[in-house]
Amino acid sequence: MKKKMLFIINPKSGKGLIKNKLLEIIDIFVKGGYDVHSYTTQSFLDACKMTKERASEYDMVVCSGGDGTLDEIITGMMESGADCPVGYIPAGSTNDFANSLKLSKNMVKAAQDIMDGMPYLCDVGSFNDDYFVYIAAFGIFTDVSYQTRQELKNILGHLAYVLEGVKRLYGIKSYKMKIEANDETIEGDFIYGMITNSDSVGGFRNMTGKHVKLNDGVYEVTLIRTPQNPLELQEIIGALLMKEVNSKYIHSFKTDYIVMEAEEEIPWTLDGEFGGDHKHVEIINHKQAIPIIVK
Repeated sequence: MKKKMLFIINPKSGKGLIKNKLLEIIDIFVKGGYDVHSYTTQSFLDACKMTKERASEYDMVVCSGGDGTLDEIITGMMESGADCPVGYIPAGSTNDFANSLKLSKNMVKAAQDIMDGMPYLCDVGSFNDDYFVYIAAFGIFTDVSYQTRQELKNILGHLAYVLEGVKRLYGIKSYKMKIEANDETIEGDFIYGMITNSDSVGGFRNMTGKHVKLNDGVYEVTLIRTPQNPLELQEIIGALLMKEVNSKYIHSFKTDYIVMEAEEEIPWTLDGEFGGDHKHVEIINHKQAIPIIVK
């Protein structure tokens, strides 16, 4: 009997180029021995819903889209308890997690690599009652991804995020927080924080430090304190550009568990999508929770 594949496609990701390659990609899967059931997403969280309801019926789930689409697939897998391998054809504007996994940017080759590759057990994070694959973040710039129009992303690609992000430099919001991790407590005012499992953030590599592993059971945490004047802000930007994250303004460490309390509700982004407003956040690393096919 042929193996069964659920192929979930976000037709709006990137420039929608998957439409031109779809028959070729499906042919690769059929030749690889799969009975392919294709589904195009119709709305936000549709991929999560479909995965949660149907993944257990299939031998493999493959998605084509951006990191947000993959996030929905992984969330559906975690919520349903399905354990089949996941294939990922990157088709978004930035594809941070795909870059970390070294997946091909050529969609046809990425499909063939899914047929020829092996499962790689990746860590998955729980964020209160939700899940994320590679980043949970708050503060300056974090709303850029989900507030940048898809049409602008398609036309300008990564430049769209940069242009939209420049607007945030005027009127930086600060958050008073108490953070507990590794039996230590950090308190203060912060303009940005990210908990990551990726060596690429916003298209920039090595922003999260060196020696990042996607299956080691720990996250890379980066917290940026609120600058008191423009000079301090310039020092922070310079430290990030030079990848010197251990400055007096930036806390950087690894952990598998972190609790964050704020005086007000803070908007978060999970894998580039809006993750809700939260005062209390508990993040747990679920080590090697999901098998993703890599070459």
